[in-house]
Amino acid sequence: MSLKKQRFISPDVAEYPPGHWSNCIRVGDQIWLSGFTSRANDLKTIQGEGSAYEQAKVIFQKIKSCLEAAGSGLEDVVNMTIFVVNMADNKEIWRARQEFFTGDFPCSTLVQVSSLAQGDIKLEIQAVAMAGSGTKA
Repeated sequence: MSLKKQRFISPDVAEYPPGHWSNCIRVGDQIWLSGFTSRANDLKTIQGEGSAYEQAKVIFQKIKSCLEAAGSGLEDVVNMTIFVVNMADNKEIWRARQEFFTGDFPCSTLVQVSSLAQGDIKLEIQAVAMAGSGTKA
């Protein structure tokens, strides 16, 4: 097992230009994912605009794609931090989460913030996974 820091890129998730941040870093079996929003691959268009449920589905798909690029999967997610602009959106976010996760759900923190990077972004999610820790459903 290598403890060297490795960056993984999913062909389905846009990376920001060099010098900003990495979407997915793996060290050994630990995988860290940057906060994702529902920005499309043009890095401008907001997918699911106006719907926390639709934006959450876009974000969970991005998390899944990055984890798969790093040799892991959603079943290995152990922790998530979800930032929302409106706490009332939590039920829609949980509804979307139940479409992507099964079994023992990851530990999770939900935090209301005054704003995110763009006014039409309703939520941002970051995650940590431990490769090989989960079992596929």
